[in-house]
Amino acid sequence: MAFLNSINTVGSALTAERFRTDIILQNIANQNTTRTASGGPYRRKQIIFQERAQSFNEVLNQVQGGGVRVANVVESQEDLRPVYDPEHPDADEDGYVYYPNVNNTEEQVDLLEASRVYEANVSALSVVKAMASKALEIGRNG
Repeated sequence: MAFLNSINTVGSALTAERFRTDIILQNIANQNTTRTASGGPYRRKQIIFQERAQSFNEVLNQVQGGGVRVANVVESQEDLRPVYDPEHPDADEDGYVYYPNVNNTEEQVDLLEASRVYEANVSALSVVKAMASKALEIGRNG
């Protein structure tokens, strides 16, 4: 069962990092969106991870491994970026347009980190699969 727990743990990390990548790509895609459905400029979204909760009974019976999950997606409260452009349809009375608080460089670094973490988890999954395969081989030969 330890192999299954390991696969569950790695699987949860892969799912969480994939979701994080989707949010980062959403931020990049909306870095110039000055008007959303709610009316204001787009705000950068960030992921909050949390340890996947287990009940005492699950831990005792080793039902599933640990892992990580996405606890929440929050909007950044950093200041929006004002740009003077009185001709823009979203300009305020002073002629400023407020652009999203998305920093493309920061998003690219976050995307690189998320992809590296994803790759590390794929490598861990490969190791678990190889160990399970060897265990089955030992059982067949023994």
